[in-house]
Amino acid sequence: MSDPMSNEPPQTLKLDPIVQTSAADRWKTEAMRSHATPRLIYMNRGQGRIIIAGQISSYSAHSVIFIPANTMYGYEAGPMVFGAVLNIPNAMASEWPNETVHVRLRDVHAQKEIANLFDNLDRELNSEKPGRTRAAHYHTGILSVFLERQMDVLGPELARFQNDTPAARLVAAFTDLVERDYKSRKGVADYASDLGVTPTHLTRCCNETCGASALALLTDRIMHEARRLLRDTDHPVQNIAANLGFGSAAYFTRSFQSQTGETPSGFRKADGTEPSTEAH
Repeated sequence: MSDPMSNEPPQTLKLDPIVQTSAADRWKTEAMRSHATPRLIYMNRGQGRIIIAGQISSYSAHSVIFIPANTMYGYEAGPMVFGAVLNIPNAMASEWPNETVHVRLRDVHAQKEIANLFDNLDRELNSEKPGRTRAAHYHTGILSVFLERQMDVLGPELARFQNDTPAARLVAAFTDLVERDYKSRKGVADYASDLGVTPTHLTRCCNETCGASALALLTDRIMHEARRLLRDTDHPVQNIAANLGFGSAAYFTRSFQSQTGETPSGFRKADGTEPSTEAH
């Protein structure tokens, strides 16, 4: 059954720029989120950290990161960061890896090649010429071949997100469950029980793999969705609260303000989204 509050972008090819975010807007990149379609992130300049499925890694200029559908992630976008995020329609997903991939391009020719591929794709997506959609899809297919070839060349350097420790595997399983159930009222103890471990052990592993507790990851995911719904929809606050598993709008408002420093209605107004009807 589809989620009545889902606001996923349409299943179309889309390229969005990555630029420095203000302190108030850092949630747009750093907070945990996932998408129903795969993403290809290309960091042309800058450096920072990215968390994918509960594992933290650093990225630098000329990094290419593929994130499968329904995988929780968030990344820093510091003052020198510039790049792009490609939304890959599920109809094209079979042409891409079925696991997370992080490639650092050190070869100058490869750096120029991917820059040209993204430039060509962007040009077609913004073109008015006949056949532009078909051309954009072809360029995306070439990008998938480019990534496949880089994976073949770099081999062992791609092991960063392969969940090769017990802690990493546990946290990856936890983030999968969170992504499935974060709109329920389940707490960390419930997730730990589902995974057959204690809450203490789960939190210890989360801190080990990404420097954040299990509760922080769960809360971050819920609050990202709350912000997204407040920004992108005109659903009343009590409906958003119920959709995210809160017992009341008042409890949701207290939790949201505790995490963000703003009330839901204050955030909505500051972000420029004024709903036609809102209850508190």
